[in-house]
Amino acid sequence: TYQFLCSICLDVFTDPVSTPCGHNFCKTCITKHWDKNDTCQCPNCKKTFNIRPELKVNTFISEMAAQFRQSAEIQQMIQKRRLKIEEMKRSVELSKKDADREIAAGVQVFSALKESVERSQAELIDTIKVKQRETEKQAEGFIKELEQEISELEKRSSEVEQLSQSEDHLHLLQSSPSLNSAPPTKNWTGVSVRPPSYEGTVVRAVNQLEETLSKQMKEAELKWVQQYAVDVTLDPDTAHPKLILSDDGKQVKHGDVTKNLSDNPERFDTCANVLANQSFSPGRFYYEVQVKEKTDWDLGVYGYWMICLRNNNEYKACAGPSVRLSLKHQPQKVGVFVDYEEGLLSFYDVDAAALIYSFTGCCFTQKLHPLFSPCNNDGGKNSAPLIISPKTTYSDM
Repeated sequence: TYQFLCSICLDVFTDPVSTPCGHNFCKTCITKHWDKNDTCQCPNCKKTFNIRPELKVNTFISEMAAQFRQSAEIQQMIQKRRLKIEEMKRSVELSKKDADREIAAGVQVFSALKESVERSQAELIDTIKVKQRETEKQAEGFIKELEQEISELEKRSSEVEQLSQSEDHLHLLQSSPSLNSAPPTKNWTGVSVRPPSYEGTVVRAVNQLEETLSKQMKEAELKWVQQYAVDVTLDPDTAHPKLILSDDGKQVKHGDVTKNLSDNPERFDTCANVLANQSFSPGRFYYEVQVKEKTDWDLGVYGYWMICLRNNNEYKACAGPSVRLSLKHQPQKVGVFVDYEEGLLSFYDVDAAALIYSFTGCCFTQKLHPLFSPCNNDGGKNSAPLIISPKTTYSDM
């Protein structure tokens, strides 16, 4: 291939010309070379020409170089396509791993749901059967009593009949006092066996099952996002001067004293905020933050997709216009999950395994920095720190 390369530019010939000494160069390369030098000398053999030779394009070499260039381009196209094939194979492998993981998670979830359904069905059948058995037992008791009374009455009837046929009138008179009255029996007028009412039994069982399944599905969703857990620490260079950070970068609280810190353009100077050291681009990530014993806090990602607590019980989702949130329970630990490609940012009450709020359709274009604000100290009422949970406490992945 070297015979089609210019020794000046080291590339395939463009408009190749031949010198009188028989060496070939790109027309532009040799012309510029001679323009820069006082003498016309062949760069290869150093032969000097007193008069600059007239250079004409060598059509044969030009055609060969063009063919070589085309061949090289084709080889390059082949190589690019081979690389693309390898890239696609890797993508398929990654996709298969993701698919296998999702299938395993799905099988686990649906197995648990099926077990709950089967257990609820068995409990429903047992409840109905217990009621039926109680009814049968009650009826059996009554029937037994009635049969005993029938037996006593039949016995008395037989005795009376025998005595009435006896010729021993003295014996009849002596026995008559005991035969004048019937044997003791129960008044069965108001006694009956009432079939149990099964009304609402199935509905109650279904409602209970629905609650169980809903809880399991919430737990499954939280477990699914927790597999994307990342380690997050606080960046002291971005912390507002009144914020106090722990040495391990996992806790932040508000102090009343403004610290004299280094001038950093990324430092918050108006809001009591701090960013994470880590930033996240396309993909998914999750982390948890303890908000226990706090009356005010902000959590989210920089760019102001956040949820906020104010006055101990006022929750809002903030991204442009704020949305008031109505929560059944006060979260003690909040999970934050981001799916960059989907434009999804979700917040979870970890202990209740409940979704607090989701921002959907977000347009993420840059790396995302988790943002934290413990808010003002409020005279000690809000002195508790925000605490980022260690990754190992909520995910084994």
